[in-house]
Order: sequence, then structure tokens, then C-alpha cells
Amino acid sequence: MLVAVLVPVKRFSAAKGRLVGTLTDDERARVARWMATGVIGAARGVPTFVACDDDEVAAWAESHGAQVIWGEGLGLNGAVDDGIEQIVKHDVDHIIVAHADLPRPANITAVAREGCVTLVSDRRRDGTNVMAFPASSPLQASYGGGSFGRHLAQALDLARSVEVRADPDLSLDLDTPADLFHPLVREVLPQWLRTNLDNLPRRTPPHTPFP
Repeated sequence: MLVAVLVPVKRFSAAKGRLVGTLTDDERARVARWMATGVIGAARGVPTFVACDDDEVAAWAESHGAQVIWGEGLGLNGAVDDGIEQIVKHDVDHIIVAHADLPRPANITAVAREGCVTLVSDRRRDGTNVMAFPASSPLQASYGGGSFGRHLAQALDLARSVEVRADPDLSLDLDTPADLFHPLVREVLPQWLRTNLDNLPRRTPPHTPFP
């Protein structure tokens, strides 16, 4: 089974807007690049594509061996749908779509199962962190609030085999200040960021409960 990975990547300097006030602009860009690099690295060994509309991101992607799918002004859903359409032309069997803000992405390629649609939600069962599907019957991107429910309903309509995978690593993303203090996130953060967080005023409680 030939698997390809698609990662939509936002302009680094515009990423992680919900961390404004907790991280500086430079720190937000650095952490966005660090996570995206980890996701690309986790897909090493399979064809990897980055959907973007930013020159810096395109250059970064190519430097890490990914192929760039340029989608200017398409938005997230449009960029993913366009990326899937382009990847199908490469005669792959299965496509994995993964967000770029996963701090623990090592299991990404393991979600692909022949003939099966696989979904990995975020911890809140709201967003869709990773989805995989046969290239012959792709899901249409429906990101935004409540995307997991929409993608699941679509998968159940399209496929005979659907798996909702509870993966403690892939369900982690980094969106909010509280996410920075999740134990599984905190232990993999780069040292410069862990040090900076230790120096932050305790406006963000380090022991915020998580589901």
C-alpha cells in the first residue's frame, strides 16, 4: 500500500494566535516551525506534501524533503481539498492528512489501514487532528469547530470500514496556553521553550485539569 501524507502549514509568523500574550511573536513562530518540522519528520519514508501559500513555508518544506502544493487564498479546507486532488494524481493508495501543530507526531503513518477510513480527534472530541482514507474515496475537508463529528458522519456514509482511533499522542495539539502545560506536551517541548515557560508569571495554571 503506497501511502502519502499531506500537511497544511500556515505562515509561521501568523500561527498560534491563541498564544498571543503567553509567547512572543518570535516564540510563536519558532514553536509553530518546531511542531511542523516534527510532523514532517514523523512522515519520513513516505511521500510527503505540504499545502501552503507562503514562500518561507514552501522553502522550509522543500528543505525537509516535502513536495509543495501551492494553494494561495484557498483557506484551510480549500487547501486540503486541493492538496488531496493533486496527490491522487501520484497514484497513491492511501492519504493521511495531519495538522502541523502536533507536538507528539511519531505515530502518524501508523493510522493508515488498507480500505479503512481512520480518524483521530483532538482530546476534546471536537477537532480532527489526523485523518486517513483510501485515495479512491477521499473525505472532503470540513475543518473548523466540530470538525470531528462532520468528518465522522462523512466517513460513515462513504466507507464500509471506519476506525476512530484513540491515540494519546496524536490527540494532543497545541492551541491554548493551557496546552503548553499538559504533561505529555511539556516533556517534549524544546528546552528554550520549557525554560521560558518556567520564567512566566503564573497567569496560566500549570495544573489545569485535562480530560
